[in-house]
Amino acid sequence: MLKHLAPAATITLSFLLLASHGAAAAQEFYPDLARAALERTRHRVSYDGAYFKIPYPNGDIPSHLGVCTDVVIRSYRVLGIDLQKTVHEDMARHFAAYPSKRIWGLSRPDRNIDHHRVPNLRVFFACNGETLPVSDTGEAYRAGDLVTWMLPGNLPHIGIVSSRFSPDGQRRLIVHNIGAGPKLEDVLFRFPITGHYRYHADFDAGQAEASSINGGRP
Repeated sequence: MLKHLAPAATITLSFLLLASHGAAAAQEFYPDLARAALERTRHRVSYDGAYFKIPYPNGDIPSHLGVCTDVVIRSYRVLGIDLQKTVHEDMARHFAAYPSKRIWGLSRPDRNIDHHRVPNLRVFFACNGETLPVSDTGEAYRAGDLVTWMLPGNLPHIGIVSSRFSPDGQRRLIVHNIGAGPKLEDVLFRFPITGHYRYHADFDAGQAEASSINGGRP
């Protein structure tokens, strides 16, 4: 059918077909991510933020250890997305956009630890995924969304929105690790929210193209 259309119409239709495919893939991806996160709550993990030298790509610290970011990293890995690799590659291209120098005094990416740091993940998701409004209403948060908070003591935190709801039905429960291993808890509004994102690899590819067309990253 496409060969009988004018070139401009062919390009437009191809774009619409790709966009439709991407939207359908996203509808399936985010519930899958929420299920992968929920599965993490079946693992016994001791909270440990020590520095580890790990393989690359698809490197991981010992499976019985982890912090809040490991819930996110391991959930995405089940779906075939290696945040160690994607974050490192993005930082290698756009290091100045990340807070590594300002916060940790680094002069170049470190593929052993960069993806384990919430401030880095916030930049990555904002630049390569969807940045969504921070809302005080539970219905604004969907299964598979990523939420970041600031804990007491200025400690950044991250979790994944699940498909399950609080007992009153007003908000979704969160899968996170705040110190006792991966847990499913009613903590969405317990701490100040600093970010709200959605990310999957298909969206990343589209955003990268749009970013280059519009003159670069924010």
